[in-house]
Amino acid sequence: MIIAVNVIDGMVAGGLGRAQSMAVADVQQGEIVSWAVVDVGWDVLHDQPDQDGHGAHHARIVRFMKDNQVQAVVTGHAGPPMVHTLELMDIPVYQGASGDAREWVIAVADVLTDDANAD
Repeated sequence: MIIAVNVIDGMVAGGLGRAQSMAVADVQQGEIVSWAVVDVGWDVLHDQPDQDGHGAHHARIVRFMKDNQVQAVVTGHAGPPMVHTLELMDIPVYQGASGDAREWVIAVADVLTDDANAD
């Protein structure tokens, strides 16, 4: 299971759309088997004007999620339009996270695994 989380120094960072870096974790059987931190620069790109408007920023985030085959997102916050976009992609967003990013990734993977087993 691939879970993305916005991070700063191993901790869950604030807003998804303004993430400086994203960790992409592969969780198998309750353990993180890979963890890669990618500098995305969305914190800088978020407020930069472009001819396509704010939709271009969301498109960058969507592309990142697709390119990394993300199945869930952990974040401190995400705006309603971004949450809606990710949910349309069948990517659940777990908001309100703070503290150790790896602990959150494992907890979300456990929830998703329990939900899948209940079906």
